[in-house]
Amino acid sequence: MKIIVLKFGGTSVGTVERIKKVADIIVSYIKKKYKVIVISSAMSGVTNDLVKKSEKISKEFEPRELDTLLSTGEQAACSLLAGRLCHLGYNSRSWLGWQIPIITSGKHSSSRIVNINKKKILKYLKSGGIPIVAGFQGVNLQSEITTLGRGGSDTSAIMVAKFFKAFKCIIYTDVIGVMTTDPRVFKKAKKIKVISYEEMLEMSSLGSKVMQSSSVQESRLNRIDVEVKSSFKNNNGTLITKRKNILNNKIITGVSSTKNDAKITLIGVKDRPGIAASIFKPLSDNNINVDMVVQNISSNGNETDLTFTIKSEDASKSEKLIKKNKKINFKKIKIDKNVSKVSIIGVGMITTPGVTYRMFQALSKNKINIMVISTSEIKISVLISKKHLIKAVAALHKEFRLSN
Repeated sequence: MKIIVLKFGGTSVGTVERIKKVADIIVSYIKKKYKVIVISSAMSGVTNDLVKKSEKISKEFEPRELDTLLSTGEQAACSLLAGRLCHLGYNSRSWLGWQIPIITSGKHSSSRIVNINKKKILKYLKSGGIPIVAGFQGVNLQSEITTLGRGGSDTSAIMVAKFFKAFKCIIYTDVIGVMTTDPRVFKKAKKIKVISYEEMLEMSSLGSKVMQSSSVQESRLNRIDVEVKSSFKNNNGTLITKRKNILNNKIITGVSSTKNDAKITLIGVKDRPGIAASIFKPLSDNNINVDMVVQNISSNGNETDLTFTIKSEDASKSEKLIKKNKKINFKKIKIDKNVSKVSIIGVGMITTPGVTYRMFQALSKNKINIMVISTSEIKISVLISKKHLIKAVAALHKEFRLSN
């Protein structure tokens, strides 16, 4: 069997009319003689609405019950889609995670798929059926419904493609593919035709909303080629694949940016072994992610200024945790929420000298001051004033000729 996995996001199934359009897309693959497994998200807005309702019931809603509640969104969308395909004369039915079953492990709201029982779905495919599988969910060994966290339906699609040895996995969404940068920030952004797992992982972790990092990581670990394309336009999308499959002469693939960062600086910290661990442990214990870090030692070697970035919504909580931390001494704490992170990503920088200089020079020409720098093998990130974000993205996009 030539199996193809099609995943449709919340906006793709957001209305009855859109569900009808999705059904037509599925039929087009059936006519090409594919055996199609469909993964559906909940209709756009439904999951958020269910979360709000749970919060009105209790600020500490039971995790087991939250998973049971949130999984109903996909159930409704799958049923509507299967119903439409039946109306068009095709044999289709919806499948929930526990009915297959899709076996998961880990905590509620952040479980991982560890196995998929293929027997029922394969039998249904051989009979000519079109299974519509609920994304984002599974069942654990205690027979409890579990969910996979943000981007969970993408993860479901990738894992189904893995276990069923699918010919291809296509993620249908509301954008035409992965862009060189956020088109809302810079209108001259271009669609990227092919991108490596590693580049996509960096872009998703640095602000690209096309796919969640966890989903990209699953595709990378399992070597599943993924195409991201629009359910509203009949165009080729972006292929996410292995580096060796890419013939690309571009040094930089894309520019990512974030708007929800905050910079915290501790001035006059008493410098001693273990001080950084003492600062960051309470933040880690409270699930606050620390990103960029820079440390400046004073001339006398007794004190240090420590600067790091977090998400802006965690700023107040972080400040309280630091101030009540009895294991550290410092003179002053400064918090700046008017900052943004801008990053360039590209596997080409591994073998190309001068990339760092070009980035810094482009920002300098536009009178943009760099506050913090962090790097990896295929990424350079800088922290700048939020007011310069659009100008910085435009400058870097031009410098590395991403509009060409």
